[in-house]
Amino acid sequence: MQNSPTQSATPPASASSGGTSLKRALGLPALILYGIILIQPTAPMPLFGVAYEKANGHVVTLILIGMVAMLFTALSYGRMANAYPSAGSAYAYVSREIHPAPGYLTGWSMMFDYVMNPIICVIWCSKATVDLHIFPFIPVHFWFVGYALLFTLLNLRGIEASARINAIMAAGLGLVILWFFAAALGYLFRHPPADAAALTRPFYDPATFSWKSLSSGAALAVLTYIGFDGISTLSEEVKNPRRNILLATVMVCLITGILASLEVYTAQLAWAKPASSFPSLENAFSHVAGLVGGKALFNVVTVALLIATIGSGSGAHLGAGRLLYGMGRDNAIPKKFFGYVNPRTRVPSNNIILVGVIALVFAFALDYDSRGYDMGAQLLNFGALFGFMGVNLCALIHYYIRGRDRRLRFLVPPILGFLICLYLWVNLATLTLIIGASWLCAGVLYGAWRTSFFTKPLQFAPIDSDEANH
Repeated sequence: MQNSPTQSATPPASASSGGTSLKRALGLPALILYGIILIQPTAPMPLFGVAYEKANGHVVTLILIGMVAMLFTALSYGRMANAYPSAGSAYAYVSREIHPAPGYLTGWSMMFDYVMNPIICVIWCSKATVDLHIFPFIPVHFWFVGYALLFTLLNLRGIEASARINAIMAAGLGLVILWFFAAALGYLFRHPPADAAALTRPFYDPATFSWKSLSSGAALAVLTYIGFDGISTLSEEVKNPRRNILLATVMVCLITGILASLEVYTAQLAWAKPASSFPSLENAFSHVAGLVGGKALFNVVTVALLIATIGSGSGAHLGAGRLLYGMGRDNAIPKKFFGYVNPRTRVPSNNIILVGVIALVFAFALDYDSRGYDMGAQLLNFGALFGFMGVNLCALIHYYIRGRDRRLRFLVPPILGFLICLYLWVNLATLTLIIGASWLCAGVLYGAWRTSFFTKPLQFAPIDSDEANH
């Protein structure tokens, strides 16, 4: 394969500069666990009711469409992590493969994705804790402080500690999901579907099927998979990143899609018996759990969703710290602060603390009314989809245009991934596009000032890889 101009300009890994570097400690299983927890194995549960209403009951179809759409982008992420195993993720890929200016803008926009996730998780976890009525005398704003502090402390402990916590979380959530499946199958055995056609209605119901309804729910289905890109931010802490990042990214999308489809399919079959509207769209899945397993399962599923959201918020917090580290190391943002790695824990502690402060401040700011959480989720999609488009474009340029391999597997997936993400991006809410565009303009102005109108090139740090050590 021919080297791109940016590749040839990058110093070899062995020429790494001095200072403390990140520690390679994660194998493929730990990386997959990280991705699953970041996405959440219970990802379709919180949005089940809203998706059910938007798609006229075709939630399984939405989940499968989202899986196919995200697999194209997952392939691009994995391939670019092979080319550039860097903690900067989409920012690093676009900067090195295309040009530092759009790369900088990509990193700037991805801050919405990585930083908004822990913000909305702080809000959701706090309100869910209040709804459990365990400590009814404690106000929600106290929990904002508690969860922002929890996410920060978890990620300051070091990457091995984070991997162990992910394994415990995955095991616990797996048990809850198995309990739900057992209770739901028992319920369906006692209350079997009316006919064989009922088994296929979650996929296709001719009485309610509408392409318009499916299109309106497409972005919602993609939320089930948002977070898989965070795997690539750990490229410098993974053993054999050129192999494991690609495998983990694709496997996490597949596992999430299959598990999510089974969860919503079982829930739809069970709820078809009462055939009534959900008492609460936001907590619809818990009501299904209550139907098949009683009050105990209702409470357990609610607590499981709380734990899963803690895992997702903590994982996104970790990814945000690595993204800022990648940009700071290249001096796209002040290197002295953002490029610092704690010599004891080997984590970018300044960034972890900063993201925790931002999560706390914006949790208070967005909580002015009930639309705050929705706005945070929309802004998360704005940054994520912008970054996804950049990564798909990089994969196309690196492997098909500049490379010598002209096979369709290097042409079709990145093009389809780019077009799907573009369609979803331009169809976000108008207010979200206005706020996002304003953020991008601010990024352009800051980047222009810092690089003398982008005439000063970014000094890319050398990327270490396992291959260079053998």
